[in-house]
Amino acid sequence: MLKYDPRLRQRWLGFFLCACACPGALAQKALTWPEIRERFQAANPALQAARIGVEESRAQEITAYLRPNPSITATLDQLNPFTPNPYRPLSNAMPLLSASYLYERQHKRELRRESAQQATSVAGLQAADLERLLLFSLRTAFVQTLQAKAVVGLARENLNYYDRTLAVSRDRYRAGDMAQVDLDRLELQRVQYEADLQTAEVNLRTARIQLLTLLNDRTPVEQFDVSGAFEFSDPTIGLEEIHRVALDARPDLRAAAAAVEKSKADYRLAVANGTADPVFSADVARNPPIPAYFGVSVNIPLRIFDRNQGEKLRTQLDIRRNERVRAAAEAQVLGDVDAAYATLHSSLALLRPYKAKYLDQAMKIRETITFAYQRGGSSLLDFLQAQQEYRVVRMSYLNLIGAYLTAASQLNWAVGREILQ
Repeated sequence: MLKYDPRLRQRWLGFFLCACACPGALAQKALTWPEIRERFQAANPALQAARIGVEESRAQEITAYLRPNPSITATLDQLNPFTPNPYRPLSNAMPLLSASYLYERQHKRELRRESAQQATSVAGLQAADLERLLLFSLRTAFVQTLQAKAVVGLARENLNYYDRTLAVSRDRYRAGDMAQVDLDRLELQRVQYEADLQTAEVNLRTARIQLLTLLNDRTPVEQFDVSGAFEFSDPTIGLEEIHRVALDARPDLRAAAAAVEKSKADYRLAVANGTADPVFSADVARNPPIPAYFGVSVNIPLRIFDRNQGEKLRTQLDIRRNERVRAAAEAQVLGDVDAAYATLHSSLALLRPYKAKYLDQAMKIRETITFAYQRGGSSLLDFLQAQQEYRVVRMSYLNLIGAYLTAASQLNWAVGREILQ
């Protein structure tokens, strides 16, 4: 029989009270960008499908390297069911057993395997390029979530600051130091800050939903959060170095180069397929009155009309076409890098004066005008204008940081790997 333990009851009661007092304690911890990327690479169905496609291409290498199957033929001829001697129906029968094998010349098997291996290389690089594109979308959603969190924090800060100012204004009204219409205008202005907070919270929820969709995660939105630095820093790598890294790392450019090598292997295979392959045969038979005999033969097709001319020409043209595609891909890579680099430095050019001057100026103006207004030394219009200017400057700064981080993600996408965090 179980005994009642009052200490166990107290423990469960304490746990329940703690959970009620701190509902966020049971929530999932905020995920950093490396953790988000790791989950994405493990769970995204589009990436999983691309990896399966690579494995399918690798399985085709086995098929390409298979040897031709030998063939065996068994024949029983000269059966006479109308023989005068019904007890010897097989007296004149001629059994024949033959085997043949196609011998492939000019290393056709090796060339087929080489072409299949090149196809696997192209498929793997195309899968890596798909991951590059999806990682850009994931990084953009991650930045949007961080930006939405920062905007929510700013909206709450503005609302709390305005509420404190509004409380002081109510005290002034009760003391007869403020007119009713001015207080009403202040209270009416509070709606704008409430709307900012509601809009920011909706945007944050939407950004989290988009991130969860890319992760293929069914975690409730309320229990999902991310963390990371929402700040900017000057890049330490130059444009020429970025060009070099991009030309080495971009998967689509490497896939275009691999396609050129595959087309060259296909051309060598087409040349080999234009040669004749002999078929060697051997047979064993009986031909009464000869009790047994054997023979060998070689069958060599004459490649007089069909020497695989069309496939040779097609593969030659395919080499030229893929070389042009690779050149176009290289130009596209350099163009993507230049555009992303210009966007990044444009964001930096706007962010530097904000951080060095505009933020402090907006804060100082707001504090000064608020201090003067609360003591009757400034007009209501000046106070509202100062609040609005501070709100606009801070919001512009957050939007510029979001634009900078998105541009950094775009530069990473253009390069093909992360060079900016």
